[in-house]
Amino acid sequence: MNKPASLIGNKNKFLIFGCGYSGSYFAKTIKKFGCTVLTSSRSISRDLNSFVFNSENSVVPDAKIFDRVTHILSCIPPDKNGNDPVLSCFKSQLKSSSLEWVGYLSTTGVYGNTKGDWVSEIDEPNPFQKRSCNRLNCEKEWIESGLPVQIFRLPGIYGPGRSTFEAIKNKKIRVISKKNQVFSRIHVADITNAIIYLLQNKNTLKFYQIINIADDEPCSQLEVIQYCYDLLGLTMPKPILFENAKEELSSIAQSFWMENRRVSNKLLCKKLGYKLIYKNYKIGLKDCYLNC
Repeated sequence: MNKPASLIGNKNKFLIFGCGYSGSYFAKTIKKFGCTVLTSSRSISRDLNSFVFNSENSVVPDAKIFDRVTHILSCIPPDKNGNDPVLSCFKSQLKSSSLEWVGYLSTTGVYGNTKGDWVSEIDEPNPFQKRSCNRLNCEKEWIESGLPVQIFRLPGIYGPGRSTFEAIKNKKIRVISKKNQVFSRIHVADITNAIIYLLQNKNTLKFYQIINIADDEPCSQLEVIQYCYDLLGLTMPKPILFENAKEELSSIAQSFWMENRRVSNKLLCKKLGYKLIYKNYKIGLKDCYLNC
């Protein structure tokens, strides 16, 4: 268990922009510490702690949401021009607030294709996809803002309700084989708990502006699918070679298979001392299976 040096408490106010899968999980967890937590939604919600923010339609919340804010977590992707919507709309409010910390969820896609080699935070980004170029641009915007920001680069995210089990059950699974292809991944609980660990210990840990959050064991997608079929007691369909399957894949699905890298978590887990809850896909998916 990751033991805190100091606790986050009811004096803290978090604004979470982009309350999708990862943002919602973080919001639900951080509320347990007694913090005030306000989350953004693209349309009006019944949640009294939700505010509407839709940059595409220029719908922004009242400036009073920034009163006494101490922490910001942004999970919102780049806009159509490759810029960060939160900074585009709220940079002046953020800079005039007494923020202790800002977190930005980015992607390991900014490293590009390393042909299966390991990448770490000291490696120069070399994005291959347009969306990854946009992410890198947003990272730079946050860093250049002068705010106390940490960038978290994430690989494939999975967890309860969002895993290979759902693809199998919904008959949307594609069993594809590509020689020497690996993917890195991370359980949603480890994204949240790693960030909380860093916040709880930020007065004693060295500050790093860019941190990868990934598990210990990158592997092929085929291994993951086989493991899920085994847990379900089902027979996995015969794999299709990527070259034969790619014409049927969407352009975004094809793009994932065109990059091959192993993401190192040594900074987070070795230097900074975070202990993963789910060190590999087997432990994480077994938990998903038992709780689905």
